[in-house]
Amino acid sequence: MANKIFIIVTFIGVPLSVIGTLMHWSSTVLFLIYCLTIVSLASFMGRATESLAIVTGPRIGGLLNATFGNAVELIISIFALKAGLIGVVLASLTGSVLGNLLLVAGLSFFIGGLKFKRQHFNVHDATHNSALLIFAVIVAFVIPEVFTINMNESRSLSLSVGISVILIALYLAALFFKLVTHRGVYQPKVESGAEQQEEEAEWGKGKAITILLAATIAVAYVAENLVHTFEEVGQSFGWSELFIGIIIVAIVGNAAEHASAVIMAYKNKMDVAVEIAVGSTLQIAMFVAPILVLISLLFETKMPLVFSLPEMVSMAVAVLLSISIANDGETNWFEGLTLLGAYVIMGIGFYLL
Repeated sequence: MANKIFIIVTFIGVPLSVIGTLMHWSSTVLFLIYCLTIVSLASFMGRATESLAIVTGPRIGGLLNATFGNAVELIISIFALKAGLIGVVLASLTGSVLGNLLLVAGLSFFIGGLKFKRQHFNVHDATHNSALLIFAVIVAFVIPEVFTINMNESRSLSLSVGISVILIALYLAALFFKLVTHRGVYQPKVESGAEQQEEEAEWGKGKAITILLAATIAVAYVAENLVHTFEEVGQSFGWSELFIGIIIVAIVGNAAEHASAVIMAYKNKMDVAVEIAVGSTLQIAMFVAPILVLISLLFETKMPLVFSLPEMVSMAVAVLLSISIANDGETNWFEGLTLLGAYVIMGIGFYLL
């Protein structure tokens, strides 16, 4: 039923997005159309990556989901950078970290926990990812803020570029570690092999990849136009740049992995669900954010990797809370509810700012 609704929304939303853009409809109307269209397109991306996860395994499947899910936000952020909306871009990066660690993981643990009393995932991956999260979010994001207090803009940007290069190099090294040198070393014991053998992918590999690429291209077009509605919509609803970036852009931009992670958790595939939530956060912090810093060098307005105090504190708290909950390799619905509660509290705070 849900898939049929998304199909209908996609085939109506994409043409309406084109027509509305050409005819200069109200920004508020276009904003709603663009958001619904991106979410519906993201559902196709989620189904395609779910099919690929069955074929390629949880790690590569989770990585593919995070990559294509983050591609949406990367596209939105590049157009926002081009428009000079640095505050929106930094806020959307913050929103992605909070959204993945608190909203996506929280929903996954909660929905999955309602069906299963206890859900388990690879504790070795959880421990490895915890160290990376602390480095990527707390070390790499907090240090620029501390060191740039007495720096001018030029030196702040130079520090941000240096940190960005190191983050990208370490992210590529982390992928090499997980997918090449230590692939299969920390694999959990499979209790029931029959369940995996019976599972069939909805789409074949070729069809899934084609749908992923087509949906990403469509999202790129809609996202470019979505960015131009931010200012007027923000004035209409009383939303700040901070709130638009942290809540609206982050939720719309990460809709693909939101849906996929919850579906995987409901099917008790917690390795994939956790890989999507945590892997996406690592990709945002160690690849997307640094890439955006480097891309901003091509535009008139440059973006240093310096966040506001509320953004830094909220990201650090999200990392520490998610690590404390997930480090034992198992979860339940109450732990999911705790993460969701933290997300709502932070959302209220950013709204009131």
